[in-house]
Amino acid sequence: MSWRPPLPVRLLVHLLVWGAAATMLAPFLWMVSTSLKTDAEILAADLTLLPGGGPLDWQWGNYLDAWNHAQLGDYYANSVIVALSLTALSLTHNALAGFAFARLRFRGRQVTFAMVLATMMLPAQVSFIFAYLICGALGYVDSLFGLIVPGMASAFGIFYMRQATLSVPESLLDAGRIDGFTDFELFWHVVRPAITPALAALAIFTFMGAWNSFFWPLVMIDSREHFTLPLAVNALASGQYVRSWAVQMAALTLITLPNVLVFLVFQRQFVRGLSLTGVKG
Repeated sequence: MSWRPPLPVRLLVHLLVWGAAATMLAPFLWMVSTSLKTDAEILAADLTLLPGGGPLDWQWGNYLDAWNHAQLGDYYANSVIVALSLTALSLTHNALAGFAFARLRFRGRQVTFAMVLATMMLPAQVSFIFAYLICGALGYVDSLFGLIVPGMASAFGIFYMRQATLSVPESLLDAGRIDGFTDFELFWHVVRPAITPALAALAIFTFMGAWNSFFWPLVMIDSREHFTLPLAVNALASGQYVRSWAVQMAALTLITLPNVLVFLVFQRQFVRGLSLTGVKG
């Protein structure tokens, strides 16, 4: 029979977890509440969590104003294209590279992997310099390609997929080799189904990183038609589009919702993926 902590200890742990969750959830709830208020309610001396009146009296029109005046539709399209493309390409390259470093034997494998890991010690600002020079040579500056191509693979993604691949029993791969599978068929038919939770976890990391990325689009993008949502948020904060706090909060809520939905949909795979990639290897 497994040991369980005493009831007071379990209650204390649950209270601490719920307290931490409340501190993280409170700013999001306040943002949503503010987006449904009038500017007079926001600037009033007595602040309240819920808007005045019932749900039918709340200012739902703030969302329509945010969508129209801030041109969020165009920026949404850019962010969706960048986030989905980057997620799909990153999963493909990182998973294949992780499989190669984990299960294939080739000359210089350990040295190459060590060099990949060494790049994780470089500050992001340093890597941006080289990425910008390469994108400039390819003609990708001020285009969505410049936001996608540099992130198609990452040292963290390769390391994460390598650890996930190492958790697959070698006996399964040996059975595939006996059946005549090529290396790619081993990856696709044997390894890929086994590391699906880790792929889902990496997809969440990559999607959220691409969706929320601000510094790299700020460096790469000049024209407004190529803005992503974080750049639009920056313009909103400066009052370039609208000067209403309620409309700005509505716009921020619309921008934040995809992150919340993606995590809620894949949270179970996310937790399983984190537990799958241990310290083996």
